[in-house]
Amino acid sequence: MFSEPRSGRLTAWGNALLVGLVSPDDAVLAIVGDDAVHRVEGLPGEAGPVGLTLALGRLRALGVNGLRLALPVPGHPLGLSGPPEFNARALDAAEAVVCHGAALGLVPEVSEAGPEGDLHVEVVWHCLPVREAPPADVPSLGEAERELAEALREATEVLSRLDVAGSGPVAEAAIDAYRARAERGREALAPGYPPRAVRVLELADRVGTLVSLASGTGHGGAVSAGEMSARALALRPVERTARRALVAAYNSVVEERERG
Repeated sequence: MFSEPRSGRLTAWGNALLVGLVSPDDAVLAIVGDDAVHRVEGLPGEAGPVGLTLALGRLRALGVNGLRLALPVPGHPLGLSGPPEFNARALDAAEAVVCHGAALGLVPEVSEAGPEGDLHVEVVWHCLPVREAPPADVPSLGEAERELAEALREATEVLSRLDVAGSGPVAEAAIDAYRARAERGREALAPGYPPRAVRVLELADRVGTLVSLASGTGHGGAVSAGEMSARALALRPVERTARRALVAAYNSVVEERERG
């Protein structure tokens, strides 16, 4: 099931800020979300960690004019361009932001602090050099939309073949949660994103929900370890398609700008 990555929020609202569609305060509030604080470490020209507002302004001064999302997993460096050091750190975090206009990237490190029962989340974004090259395996919005339509059919067929029922309280709760997210879909992307990006994001969310239902126990008759492994193997291409579409949606404003 789709859960908005922190790198997605930074990409979307950072892009809106860079073109002047939102104020720095609004962008930072949206990026931080429910976390306590975000800082950026390793920013060129800064001796130590700085706040997100200062960091975004400094990135713009360094020539950054857009941000791209990366969602890599082992064997699939989705959205990355190197070098190996940055890719390894992004892979460990399973997400990253790659700057457009300057050879820099940002990888979040998330930690919890505070006494038990009153924990709060702190995020440090590590700013590192990246290779200026096309990001790996990112489709266009049009390609992503076509691939998702096929993936949705494939996921439904796989669930039916594996006897994964789309009923029961857990499944119904997951589907209700998807519908609630779909109704507020435009909140997932910042101002300036095209309607097609919102559609692709919502469809990727729906596909991710189906994959999540198949990955859990309590849906249908297939509950053994071997059958669970068969589900995961059968749905791996579908999950990959959904991740590619998420990246395409978040990166769409930069890709459209590059195309003129």
